[in-house]
Amino acid sequence: MMMPEGSTTNPIRVLAADDHPLILEGIAALIANQRDIQLVAKALSGCEAVEKFRATRPDVTLMDLQMPEMSGIDAITAIRGEDPTARIIVLTTYEGDALAQRALKAGAQAYVLKGSIGKDLMETIRVVHAGSKRISPDVAVELASHAGETGLSAREIEVLSLVAAGQSNKVIAAQLFISEATAKGHLKNILAKLGANDRTHAVTLALRRGIIQL
Repeated sequence: MMMPEGSTTNPIRVLAADDHPLILEGIAALIANQRDIQLVAKALSGCEAVEKFRATRPDVTLMDLQMPEMSGIDAITAIRGEDPTARIIVLTTYEGDALAQRALKAGAQAYVLKGSIGKDLMETIRVVHAGSKRISPDVAVELASHAGETGLSAREIEVLSLVAAGQSNKVIAAQLFISEATAKGHLKNILAKLGANDRTHAVTLALRRGIIQL
């Protein structure tokens, strides 16, 4: 009997990691209809994803970014540290450029928004398994629009995270063991780099881009 286009004698073995069981069920249902792709394991946390990767050695891993115990980016880093050839596809609701950059830097080969899973995921699995990369168009636009910009330093991200938590400059200075003037200086730099009008605007922009997370 002839095999359908894209099918192989040995199916692409997939591990799916997401802390939402319904997402995993949806992925399983999609894969069940593919003759060339097989779901070999599911994980509900970053730690479990690393464990299941070690146990099954899948051809392609689907990784959510926000999960309990260990983030998706940390899980990608751990997996790629053990197996530099591991092929990983990020599945996320976040299209921010900063988050995408971190995921790609950690070793992900593809970045897919959950809203387009039904349309794009199966073909992305095949593309990544074949050794290519793929980024959702909306994310690619975000990456291109901020290309060449000076990113926030680690200290500036710390300051902005505390601003997002509602802390004053005085409290931020105390928590980071810096002077209040230094805290104000960091905030001034943050506003300039983000093109923000004020503290609230800076937090809004940073959350949308994935620079900080609540």
